Amino acid sequence: MKTDLSSLLAEIRACSLCSEYLPHGPRPVLQFHPSARLLIASQAPGRKVHETGIPFNDASGKRLRDWLGISDETFYDPTQVAIVPMGFCYPGKGVSGDLPPRPECAPQWRNALLARLKNLQLTVVIGRYAQACHLPEAASLTEAVAFWRDESATVIALPHPSPRNNLWLKRNPWFEAQAVPLLRARVRKALDGG
Repeated sequence: MKTDLSSLLAEIRACSLCSEYLPHGPRPVLQFHPSARLLIASQAPGRKVHETGIPFNDASGKRLRDWLGISDETFYDPTQVAIVPMGFCYPGKGVSGDLPPRPECAPQWRNALLARLKNLQLTVVIGRYAQACHLPEAASLTEAVAFWRDESATVIALPHPSPRNNLWLKRNPWFEAQAVPLLRARVRKALDGG
């Protein structure tokens, strides 16, 4: 494990490990401080986030912050919220949405970061690649999201907040009616220190 956090973050931000596979070039996007109590484990930045370098700086981020019940100020405070995706760079566009996160990224960097989160109270998992890493026992998105009922769970899965998931949200109205209020309470408790 890399020992100096500022050196590790500098290495990550300068990473070009999979640049030959990134049509828009490398631009690692993450948010990290070891004192964070809430971890957002997502898939990979989208095109707009790649352009701005700000995580969840898009319609998905607006919906996510609403679901979490936190302000932009809290969300973008790295001492409170860490954002560590499975892939730090925008992988490009595929046939039916963005390509999956590059497989080189997570093994190279994530464990060294996650091991430093000593105050972590709650992990919010977004997307099937993050779900496979953090909740491998869940067979489907709906099954993973249903873990919200377990109040002792330290990992909560969410559907991706992208407008592309509006159909899933329409088919599962219990999510916004029942799961989101509990999620907000869990996030508030985590940020308050447990």
